[in-house]
Amino acid sequence: MRPTDLERVAVPGRPALRGELLLTAVARPDPRSDSYRGALVRVGPDGVTAWTHGERDTAPAVTPDGRWVAFLRAQGSDAPQLHVMASAGGEPRRLTSLPLGAGAPVWSPDSSRVAFVARVAEEGRYGTGTRPDGEVIRAEAEAPRRITRRDYRIDGEGFIRDRPSRLFVLDLPPAGELATDPVEPEPLTDTAASVKDPCWTPDGTGVVVVAPRDWDAEETLHSDLYVVPAEGGTPRRLVPCPGTAAHPAVDRDGTVYFYSTEFDGLDAAARNAGLWASDLDGTTPRRLTDVQTVDCDPACGPLVPRSGDVLVAVRHRGAVELRGVPRDADGATLETVPLLAGEGAAVRSFAADGDRVAVVCSGPTDTGEVLLVEADGAARVLSDFSAPLRETGVLAATEVTATAPDGYPVHGWVVAPEGEGPHPVLLVVHGGPFAQYDRGLFDEAQVYASAGYLVVLGNPRGSAGYGQAHGRAVVGALGTVDADDLLALLDVVVTRPDADADRVGVMGGSYGGFMTGWLAAHHGHRFRAAWSERAVNAWDSFTGASDIGWFFTGAYVGDDVAEQRRRSPLTYADRITVPFAIAHSEQDWRCPLEQAQRLFVALKATGCETELLLFPGEGHELTRSGRPRHRIQRFEAVLEWWRRHLPLS
Repeated sequence: MRPTDLERVAVPGRPALRGELLLTAVARPDPRSDSYRGALVRVGPDGVTAWTHGERDTAPAVTPDGRWVAFLRAQGSDAPQLHVMASAGGEPRRLTSLPLGAGAPVWSPDSSRVAFVARVAEEGRYGTGTRPDGEVIRAEAEAPRRITRRDYRIDGEGFIRDRPSRLFVLDLPPAGELATDPVEPEPLTDTAASVKDPCWTPDGTGVVVVAPRDWDAEETLHSDLYVVPAEGGTPRRLVPCPGTAAHPAVDRDGTVYFYSTEFDGLDAAARNAGLWASDLDGTTPRRLTDVQTVDCDPACGPLVPRSGDVLVAVRHRGAVELRGVPRDADGATLETVPLLAGEGAAVRSFAADGDRVAVVCSGPTDTGEVLLVEADGAARVLSDFSAPLRETGVLAATEVTATAPDGYPVHGWVVAPEGEGPHPVLLVVHGGPFAQYDRGLFDEAQVYASAGYLVVLGNPRGSAGYGQAHGRAVVGALGTVDADDLLALLDVVVTRPDADADRVGVMGGSYGGFMTGWLAAHHGHRFRAAWSERAVNAWDSFTGASDIGWFFTGAYVGDDVAEQRRRSPLTYADRITVPFAIAHSEQDWRCPLEQAQRLFVALKATGCETELLLFPGEGHELTRSGRPRHRIQRFEAVLEWWRRHLPLS
C-alpha cells in the first residue's frame, strides 16, 4: 500500500437491518476534494447496490415497521441534516434545518417519531449572530467566552459549553406531506447538560439518555441514565451508574441494559467497560460481566438485547469479538460468554433484527466488510469493499510473543515486507495507553511494510483487551513495565533472519509519542532514529493545557509535580542523541501544540538533530480522520524521514 492508495480505503459504518433490508454507509477519503465522501448502500446475497447518492450520507435507521429509513446527509460544507425516505427507495426528504446539524436518528417503537441529539449554539455564536446590517459575525469577531470550568472543550469537537448537545423528538409527517419544508424543532432538554446516546422506552412515552452526574452541576467523569418525557418535561434520573455510562437499550420487559465502567472520583484510568442491567424503576444496577476478563468496547455502538442474550462487542487479545451475554448472567467471565463473530478479526459495529445479526468486521486484509449471521449461527460475508485495496498487495500480519524481564508474557504482531531482507525494523507504539492494536487491517503498518520496513506492533502492559490488571499495570508507573514489554518484543523480532538488528527505529503517536521520547532518552542505543507525533512530553503543562489534562494526569501519573517531571520525556531531553522528528497538529487539544514546541526547543538546545512538522487546521485524530491530503503528506514525510535515517540498503 502506497500513501496515495489511501483513496482505496473504504470503511462501512454501523449497519441497519430490518427484514431483507440491510443498509450501511460506506465512506472513502477523496484527495481530489480533500474530504470524505460516501453514500448508503444496500447489501444482500446478490452483492452491494447504491441506495442513495449524496456526498456524505451516514447513520441509516429503519423504522420498526420497515416502511421508512432515516439518515443523515451533509452536502458541501453544510452540517449533516436529518432526511427520510421510503424503504422501497425513492427521493429522500429533508426534515431538519439545524445550524450545527443533527445527530444519528433513533426511531420510536411505533415508527411515528424519531429522536436525536444535536448541538445548539449559544445565541450569537457559531454563525448565529448578525450585525445590524445583517452581516454574519465571524468566529474571530465574537464576544469573549467566559469560562468557569475545566471541562470546556474537547479535541475534535471544540468548545462545548456554549453549544450543549440537546435532545430532540420529531414527528414523522404523513406520507403525503413529506415534501414540506425542513424545520428547526424545539429541544426537549435544557442548556445545563449535554446528553447523548438516546433510546426509547418500550411504550414510546420517554427517551432514555446519558448525561453527566447531577445533570452536569459540576465537573465529573461520572454519568447516569435519565429518562426525558417525549412530550416535554423534567428529566428524571433513571439509573445511577457506577462510573461512566454509554449506549443504553431498554428491552420490551423494561430491563435497561447499558455499558458502564466502575470507579470513584476521577480515577477512571484503564477500567474495563462491562455490561450492566437495571430497570425503568431505577433499581440498583447489576454487572452482568466480569470486571477483570470482559472488556466491552462501547466504540462499536449500541448493544442489542435479544430474547435470550444481549449482544456486545468485547476486546480480547487484539480481536474485537461479538459475544452474547446471557440476560441472567452475574459477573460472567469471558470464557463463559458465547462468541458469535469476530474471532481473529475486529468487529466495528453491529445491528440485529430478531435472531439475525448484521456485523461490520475488519480482518487482516480488509478495512471492514458486512457479515450476516443467521439464527443458526451460520455467517456469510456479503460485501467486498476492500477489493481495490487488496489489489495494491496487502501484507500479512504475523503474531509474535515474548517474555518480559519479570516473566510477564507479551503479545503483538509483525508485518513484514516482501523479500528475504534483512529489512530495517520499525517499532510502532499505539496511543492510549488503554487501547490495543487489533486484528483489523492497519493502514500505517501496510504503508511502512510496503515501503520495505519490518513493522513491530505490540500491546504492552497498559493496553486494553488483556484484562483490567494488564491495563492498570502502568498506573503510576508509565515508562516501566510497558517499556520492558516493548523492548522484549523487539528483542524477539530482531533475531528473525529477515530483520536487521542494526537498523531499528521507533515511532508512535499520543501515548505512543510519549513512549517514543521515553525510549529514545532511556534506551537510545537501541535505535537509529525516532519519529514522535501528537505526544505527551511534559505532564506538568499537559495538566493545564490538555482538554483531559485536569483528570488524566492525576489518574496515570499523580498530582505531585516532581513525579510528573520524572515521568516526562522532556526532562531527559539532554539524553536524546538519535535524530528525532516531531510531528504535531496545530489544533490538537488532546496533546496541545506546546508539548511539541517544548521538546523541539529543548532538543535544539542540546544540538540533537531534530525537526518539527506542523499540520495546519488538524487535531489529535489527524492520522485517522484528518484531511485526506494531510494524511497522504504525513505518510510521505514519515517515509522520507526513514529513508534518510534507516536506508533500505
